[in-house]
Amino acid sequence: MFKSAVSFCLASSFLASSLSLCSHLPVNAKDDQKMAAPMPSDKGTQASGNAPLSKGVAGETHQTSDNKLPTMTTQQGVPISDDQNSLKAGPNGPVLMEDFVLRNKIFHFDHERIPERVVHARGFGAHGYFENYKSLSDITKADLFQRPGEKTPVFVRFSTVAGNKGSVDLPRDVRGFATKFYTKEGNWDLVGNNIPVFFIQDGMKFPDLVHAAKDEPDSGFPQAATAHDNFWDFISLTPESMHMIMWAMSDRGIPRSFRFMEGFGVHTFRMVNAEGKSVFVKFHWKPKQGLQSVVWNEAVKINGADADFHRRDLWNAIKNGDFPEWELGLQIFDEATAKSFDFDVLDPTKIIPEEVVPVKIVGKMVLNRTVDNFFAETEQVAFCTQNIVPGVDFSDDPLLQARNFSYLDTQLKRLGSPNFTQLPINAPKCPVMNFEQDGHMAFTNPKGRANYEPNSWGGPRENPNTGFKSHPQVMSGPKMRIRPESFADHYSQARQFYKSQTEIEQKHIQDALTFELSKVQKPSIRERVVAHLMNIDEQLAAQVGANLGMDKIPAALPSAKPVKDLPASAKLSIVKNGPSSFNGRKIGVLVSEGVDAALLSSIKAAAEKEGTTVEVVAATIGGVTASDGSHVAADHKYGGGPSVLFDSVVVLVAPDKVDSLSKEPAVKDFINDAYAHLKFVGCNDAGSSLLDKVGVKPDSDEGMISFKSGTDSNRFIEACRKLRLWDRELKQKS
Repeated sequence: MFKSAVSFCLASSFLASSLSLCSHLPVNAKDDQKMAAPMPSDKGTQASGNAPLSKGVAGETHQTSDNKLPTMTTQQGVPISDDQNSLKAGPNGPVLMEDFVLRNKIFHFDHERIPERVVHARGFGAHGYFENYKSLSDITKADLFQRPGEKTPVFVRFSTVAGNKGSVDLPRDVRGFATKFYTKEGNWDLVGNNIPVFFIQDGMKFPDLVHAAKDEPDSGFPQAATAHDNFWDFISLTPESMHMIMWAMSDRGIPRSFRFMEGFGVHTFRMVNAEGKSVFVKFHWKPKQGLQSVVWNEAVKINGADADFHRRDLWNAIKNGDFPEWELGLQIFDEATAKSFDFDVLDPTKIIPEEVVPVKIVGKMVLNRTVDNFFAETEQVAFCTQNIVPGVDFSDDPLLQARNFSYLDTQLKRLGSPNFTQLPINAPKCPVMNFEQDGHMAFTNPKGRANYEPNSWGGPRENPNTGFKSHPQVMSGPKMRIRPESFADHYSQARQFYKSQTEIEQKHIQDALTFELSKVQKPSIRERVVAHLMNIDEQLAAQVGANLGMDKIPAALPSAKPVKDLPASAKLSIVKNGPSSFNGRKIGVLVSEGVDAALLSSIKAAAEKEGTTVEVVAATIGGVTASDGSHVAADHKYGGGPSVLFDSVVVLVAPDKVDSLSKEPAVKDFINDAYAHLKFVGCNDAGSSLLDKVGVKPDSDEGMISFKSGTDSNRFIEACRKLRLWDRELKQKS
């Protein structure tokens, strides 16, 4: 679980001018150049699209230009006459070595893949902007925070941590939340997670943590999962991880959507104003649509139904104009305040509760554009914690210092050249001027004779007035490999987090720990973890131990410092910080032939007013005929659109279809899963009969809503704003 150039920059300007010389832009470089080229049939008949098929010499088939589409070329810009057949010595002869078109095409294909990220390999990104609310010149000289209303372009990449690129979207895992700000004074990368703390305190342990969390080296599994001996062995021997374990085992580890999760900078940073005065800050992203998770059984089934669930959700939301928004908040405090805490603000396993230092909202981020090409943007984007701008600076957090070293090294390994900063997705959108030159894939080099400084010929010069300056922090002390004593309390904040959860959220943490530890084969590892839990909450430890079948709950492990009872913090609960509307969510409506057209229309109208999407699930993807004779298009077929894909469901069926549908396995799963996953379920009279036949009582609780008239649609939407009927799970468990 885990886890440049004027205008767009000189690099992109140079690249654009170079490309124009031979007009060999990729077909996806501009909207008017996008083309879908259908493959020719075996018989050479015309295929769909603009380019017809024709037969050339020896009867080969290929697409011919209709003068409306650009001519295909090699990477050298040479026009291609035939992209379907290699050059041969006669119809059945061997392929000739001189076929440079084939050679170039296969050569490029063979080298398409680049090394995936060691962690955060599976990611998804989008473009947008950050809008500053008001001037923050009193605390920072960072340009993007100076002028109210100014918008700064951003690119955000969300990710899972432990799995590879081909893993699923909804494992129990930390989510990466990395934001690249293209400011007027260079790129600033805020590289964070959806959890504000981390497993370890010192970067020296990062390779060990990742090795332990990833698939085991002998078997190569499990993939994108930490329910195995190696991970929990490491955790059981690393008490500093216990706070992070509470977060990861909570519902934070299985978010409903990237759009409905918080983001955190994790570390303590500095902000410095124009006078050189420094304050400490912690960064928070607050989703404007509220927090939301899924339940574990639902997550497992989502991964089977749609492994790209989170990626598709973000893509569709942006394409539908439902642009995700977060507000940026800062916890701001000075040196004196930092020293007053009974923990160390440089310890990345600790938070500052919002009740102690409130979060000041300073701006908002809107994601409003999907990528044009996944590889060029999402895969090649390079984030580095060291990328900061004047007005932002580092703290002495030892994990942050190690990350500053690690990320740059990672980009060189993945992207193969120190010139990765010249790739368009990484290139600053401000002037870039220096004497760095050459290297693999250099798009720009210094012009003129001067490639050094100082020189007599001109060129860029350093600027002591506007250039980046590190905060002149006084440092002293002997060289030592040691952990600060102020980092030694490993359990108090873990206890605070657990105590801050609602009853149902605590139950989920218990269940998650039980599941993970049940996959651990070595009893001593399970016992050590439960012994750690005794320092957090004895009832938690006892419940997990009982669930694991332990005859005796082990005694608490020795704690370096006494465990404190800290006050609960409401901001640590997802349930207590949910949305106030059903905006941005999705309703699945299961229908049959003869569905009540007026009722379906009223549901769609109420949902549209709320900003909620409605998708229809029918017997076939071809849809159904409604009661008024109109055609109702389907978005999914039974079994292809299970209820796990939706935030709430409605069952609208005709009376004469109840018996047959009650025997349909996919329909039964749709209804039973929706109920088991605590969703609000609406139904017409026939739908109530269907629910009853498949074993769900239509009037069992307030989450089951019967539609008698069109006005009930509004009542259903109002109920759905709660997202889940948590009382249903508590009753099921009792």
